[in-house]
Amino acid sequence: MLNHTLREADLKNKKVLVRVDYNVPLDPDGKIKDDTRIKETLPTLNYILEKGGSLILMSHLGRPKGKPDLKYSLRPAALHLEKLLNGKKVFFSEECVGEKTKTLSKQLNQGEVLLLENVRFHPGEERNDSSYAQELASLGDLFVNDAFGSAHRAHASTVGITQFLPSFAGFLLEKEVQVLSRLLENPAHPYFLILGGAKVSDKIGVLKQLIERIDQVIIGGGMAFTFLKAINYKIGASLVEEEQLLTVNQMLNLYPDKIKLPVDCVAAPSLKSPEQNRVIPLSKESSDIDSLQGLDIGPKTIDFFINLIRSQKPATIFWNGPMGVFELPEFSRGTFEVGKALAERAEQGGEVVVGGGDSISALKQLGLANKMTHLSTGGGASLEFLEGKSLPGITCLSGYKNVSSEHADPSYYST
Repeated sequence: MLNHTLREADLKNKKVLVRVDYNVPLDPDGKIKDDTRIKETLPTLNYILEKGGSLILMSHLGRPKGKPDLKYSLRPAALHLEKLLNGKKVFFSEECVGEKTKTLSKQLNQGEVLLLENVRFHPGEERNDSSYAQELASLGDLFVNDAFGSAHRAHASTVGITQFLPSFAGFLLEKEVQVLSRLLENPAHPYFLILGGAKVSDKIGVLKQLIERIDQVIIGGGMAFTFLKAINYKIGASLVEEEQLLTVNQMLNLYPDKIKLPVDCVAAPSLKSPEQNRVIPLSKESSDIDSLQGLDIGPKTIDFFINLIRSQKPATIFWNGPMGVFELPEFSRGTFEVGKALAERAEQGGEVVVGGGDSISALKQLGLANKMTHLSTGGGASLEFLEGKSLPGITCLSGYKNVSSEHADPSYYST
């Protein structure tokens, strides 16, 4: 699927614009809480530097709505990246485009690193504005996209820029595509899909795309209650997407043996009263749940799901979405126990791929993230990829049409 990867690029003495995804969580003091996305770009960055290039890095952070907002500044990322690059100086531009940024890029020497301020501080980024993309392109000689987490967005720094520079896929983007393509096209069986999180609407596309290829689907989280209501189970005040009930009902009728649902849940009056939680059996008759909200899978469901994973020993598993509101201790057991079972399965040789920030966050809390086969850096992008959609940030790497930037040279790019 990837026609042009970083290994094909002539990098010596080139200023390489790299789109990274440093949309990382920050604490109130502006310190980075989880640097996974930054660390995952290091193979690409170090390779470019070793091959004699210099780096101009672009990223977004948060949703600043097209104007500067210092709480979304990438300066903390620059400081942190400097540590990860063994103290190599990382220069920081307080603007993403403009005269000061042009000057900094022109002054950049071989082997040096410059990180631009948040590309979403400019209104042209999310509009994929051509003039803004061209301004970004004018800073470098070629472009590398290593931001899989943003590959499903047709923005100026992911798509528009490829019209003005020779464009390649970085190593992280390449790895994501290879792993997810295997899940989509040629997975080893038995193949399990484990879906959680709040909304059916976020996952239904993946379920439709993969249902014929998978052997079992385990459904947890808030989305499970839409499935349960579709078969007339009592769900009390639990989350439900009414507009998805017909679709879900059709899937349950077509694939009754594949789709596995919770048999009990941990419920409470609301998230504001977690201490009032209790285990509730789920059925068509029981009114025990009444006005309570289901906020985690229950102990019988945990045993049911884990026994499925252990007894059938799936060769391939894709997990996206927690089993409950795991941020609260009262509703974390389901997510954590499933995470432990998946780590065990991975250690036994299964391919376990995890997508989505919440699932990965839970694994990190357990200290099990490094046990998984692959942690996808793009939750939304991984879901769209597995839906079979073409991601604009990937398809645009097949070649650029115009040579309009200051530095662009077709000889850098072999088509």
